[in-house]
Amino acid sequence: MFENLTQRFEALFKNLSGQGRITERNIEDALREIRLALLDADVNLKVVREFIEHVRREALGQKVLQSLTREQHFIKFVYEELRRAMGGQAQPLELKFKPPVKIMLVGLQGCGKTTSAAKLARWLKAEAGRHPMLAPLDVYRPAAIEQLRVLGAQIGVAVLEASEQEAPLEIASRALVQAQVRGNDAVIFDTAGRLQIDEELMDELVRLKALVQPHHIILVADAMTGQEAANVARGFHERLTLSGLILTKLDSDARGGAALSIRLITGAPILFAATGEKLEAFEIFHPDRLATRILGMGDILTLVERTQRNYDEAQAKQLERKLRKNEFTLEDFAAQMKTIEKMGSLGELLGMIPGFKKIAAQADSSAAQRDLVRIRAMIDSMTPQERRNHALLNASRRSRIAAGSGVSVQEVNRFIKQFEQTRKVMKKITKMGGGKGLARSLGLGG
Repeated sequence: MFENLTQRFEALFKNLSGQGRITERNIEDALREIRLALLDADVNLKVVREFIEHVRREALGQKVLQSLTREQHFIKFVYEELRRAMGGQAQPLELKFKPPVKIMLVGLQGCGKTTSAAKLARWLKAEAGRHPMLAPLDVYRPAAIEQLRVLGAQIGVAVLEASEQEAPLEIASRALVQAQVRGNDAVIFDTAGRLQIDEELMDELVRLKALVQPHHIILVADAMTGQEAANVARGFHERLTLSGLILTKLDSDARGGAALSIRLITGAPILFAATGEKLEAFEIFHPDRLATRILGMGDILTLVERTQRNYDEAQAKQLERKLRKNEFTLEDFAAQMKTIEKMGSLGELLGMIPGFKKIAAQADSSAAQRDLVRIRAMIDSMTPQERRNHALLNASRRSRIAAGSGVSVQEVNRFIKQFEQTRKVMKKITKMGGGKGLARSLGLGG
């Protein structure tokens, strides 16, 4: 995510750190580099100009210059401006309406709108405690209705029966009636897209808006299209008045132009980010957290939230107790590996930890995957007693494990040593106060 922009910022701040006191001249030099970095990231030119002027005004303030002796001050100004450009803070989806809450999803073809409709429905069901229904209004794209039906079945959400012979307004009318009959307290309308904005598309969406009278009109935009996503959003906003946006493919966006442009161009907040192909890869958009990731500082809060979603309270307490008492076993280690696989790619998770950005870039390589397979094979070759007490692993047992897993004895020795080091680090973190302790140990305060 935003690898190119992160690398440019890291190089810039490294250069500043070697200059001692920051002066007006090297601030201007740094701003020039930031301007080039943002333009290279395909950020809208108007947004770049505004960004640079805001940072310059803050950085050159007389009050600041009197105490500005380290590059961290300048980094803070850049962070605040990145956060402001993307909306400042997370914007919750307002759901306090008389049910059913009506949500129209709009967007161009290929932006991931139908998948986003299912992801949003799943989020409403799992996170907001709602009972949503999906209404397929895209009667033009082949198999679009069937795609939504399949996705709805995967997440256990009702999809209104419809056919390609019906008009979108007819389907929308039936959806409103059926929602009342079935007791659905939210309806998501998956509208048709086009390859580009045209009058026929917009006229249909305007008529749908008049009929449905939605509480929210949300644009689904492809983050990979850079500042073009912002131009598309502006076109939809002028005709429909958007209440928010969903950015898809954010995990694959190496530049960041869409995320940094779209909020300031449209004025509509980014509500959600789709960060993967799985239906679970859908999160509330946090500008502050993304700003820290762009600057190479990780995103420890999102990591903690994902961990909490994959553990129940009893599991978490049991794990913490084991860590505090230094009773964390290879059996527990194997269970954690399975949990991590549910949370997302290893590279993405490591990228949320400050200081692990470079390692994260290598984490999902074929070599890293082979290492994980070997570790699983070694643990599987142990007896239950050995997994619960690795102190039993003498030379002969390690030779047996190596033979059983197809690795060398040296690899087994190395893995056991790494495991012992992991136990020590995890115990230290829990003594410091769990997730907050981890944040402090990584220099994030808390």
